[in-house]
Formats: sequence, structure tokens, C-alpha cells
Amino acid sequence: MTVADLGEFGLIAAIAAKLPPSGKTVVGIGDDAAVLTAPDGRVVATMDLLVEGRHFRRDWSGPADIGGKAAARNLADVAAMGATPVALLVGLAAPGTLPVAWATELVSGMAAECARTGATVAGGDVSGADTIMLAVTALGDLAGREPVTRAGARAGDLLAVAGVLGHSAAGLGLLTAGLAAPAGPAGPAAPAAPAGLARLVAAHRWPRPVYEAGPEAAALGATSMIDVSDGLIADVGHVAKASGVLIDIDPSRLEPGADLLAAAELLGGTAASTGPAASTVPAASARMGQPGPPGQPEPLGWMLTGGEDHALAATFPAGTVLPARWSVIGFVRQGEGVLVGGQPFHGRGGWDHFG
Repeated sequence: MTVADLGEFGLIAAIAAKLPPSGKTVVGIGDDAAVLTAPDGRVVATMDLLVEGRHFRRDWSGPADIGGKAAARNLADVAAMGATPVALLVGLAAPGTLPVAWATELVSGMAAECARTGATVAGGDVSGADTIMLAVTALGDLAGREPVTRAGARAGDLLAVAGVLGHSAAGLGLLTAGLAAPAGPAGPAAPAAPAGLARLVAAHRWPRPVYEAGPEAAALGATSMIDVSDGLIADVGHVAKASGVLIDIDPSRLEPGADLLAAAELLGGTAASTGPAASTVPAASARMGQPGPPGQPEPLGWMLTGGEDHALAATFPAGTVLPARWSVIGFVRQGEGVLVGGQPFHGRGGWDHFG
């Protein structure tokens, strides 16, 4: 059965049936608008757009993965403000020939990722279109805390990261090189690669941000914070610009794990290492469609400029004792911009849709 067979309101009903209730939702799907509790009196709001062929491919990712990824990238933005995610509002545009099962699995992926944070899908809209597009709005609760913005970093602060770096970019490289199995009709098949490489492909298909690190950083006195969605250098650069400081990333503190090293070795032996799968320092491909320079894929390049892992990068006052999930990777100084190991970085620091 396709969504055209079911019709607009039948599709909405099928989607609603996939979503669990939430104690934070007063009025949910089925009315003109959702009503949510807002105990703090302030609401954190963010929105993201995903377009088929630009942000995801159905031959690479199953519907649950695409839904989980769409949720994760928005929920991570809420966490990056020091807030706890509460709800998503989802706009889905799709061709009428899309199977209903695909749409409901997409929503199941969103619901599963929301469950990791205690959030829910509270409403949205559906429309016909020639290709699949998702517009996702995430809402969050500060729980009495002040928001942590990009603009508070101060000279002398530490730069730390919670979450993985470079895994999604490496997974993209493996997919582009044809070193992972395509998605099957009910979701992605097991990649034809060792377990470590399969983990990288899974990280690209469905990133798993450390949401609880956001409110944790706020409670620890973080002076600034950002979701690493486009690339570490690019996103830390936003913090540096907003705060009027210089941030020096210490590459010796970025240690590629065995999975990244194995992926770089494997991709280095394929012809695809000269295409968009290649990631080299100083320029690395963060997302599909961005051309990469020829050469051996470089794990450090993935970590510095690869996007879509949705790690959280934050600055903290010197001397702050950080939990184990946070790793110090640099320092804030007087000046402007971003340095890597004390040197200017030449090349793209991450993804830019119009760059």
C-alpha cells in the first residue's frame, strides 16, 4: 500500500499509531496544534531541513535510520543549548508512490531516538512532493538553567568534546566506495565489512549524540557550547567568532581509534579514495556530494572536518573537573579564529551547503 492509497488523513493516523504517549504533551496529534507543558517558562526551539539526495539516500539507509538521523540532528541542537529535549514537530513531504510501511518505519526511527531523551513527536504535517523532504522542529526545556550559547568563551578556557568525531565521515567514505552493503527494503543490511567498519557505517546512517552531556555541561559552568554537525573546525570557528576569541585545537589530543585507522587503510587501497569518499588534511569531505582531494584518507582529517556525528563541543573555565565523557582537546586564547596545533588551518573546515 502506498501513501496515495491511504490518503493524507489515513497516513497521519498511521503515523500517530506508531508514537507512544508522553506526559509532557497536553494535546498531541489530531488537533490544530499541539500543547506541551513548559515548566521553565522558556522554550528552546530549533529547526532543520533534510532533503533526499542531499542529506540521505534510500539505497544507503533504511527508513528507521533516516528517521533516527533526522531526530538526532535536531535533538542535539537542543542539548547544545544546555537544555533537555521535549518534543519534535515533523513535516514530511513525499511522493504518493511511497509505501506506507516506509513512512511508518521512518516515524518509528524518530520515536526510538526521541525515547533516548524522554522526548516525543507531538505533531506535524504531511504533503505530496516529487522527492522526500523532512522539516523537523525540536523543542526543549532549560529546567531553570541559563542557555549556553556560542558567545561566552573566554581566553583561558578549556575546549572539550563529548561524543565521537569523524565516524560519520568515515562511514560515508565506506558507503561511497561501495564497501558497505546497501539498504534493504526493511532497513540496512549488514555491511560486508568487519565489525569496526560496520560501526562507522552505522554512525553515518544513524548518529547517536550524547544528549545528557548538554545539560551536564551547563551545570558544570560551560561558557559556550555547540553541536558539531558540519565539522569540528567549522563549528568551533562559529564559537570563536561569536565569542571574539581564538581557539587552538590540539591535534595530539585527537586520537583516531582502531575503526578510523582501519577505514583509512581500506579506503587507501581503493580507487574511490580519489572521489568524494576521500578525507585528507587539510580538506575533508563531510557530507555526500562534496568533492575531496586525491590521496590517502586521513583519520585526523575526518575528526577535524567530518560532520554529522553531532558530538558536543564546549568551553569551560580553566580548572573545571570534567566527567569522563568529556575530553579536553584545546584551549581558548586572545585573538581571532581557529588554529590547529598553533598553526592556521588551510582548506575547508567542514561542510557548507553553498560553499
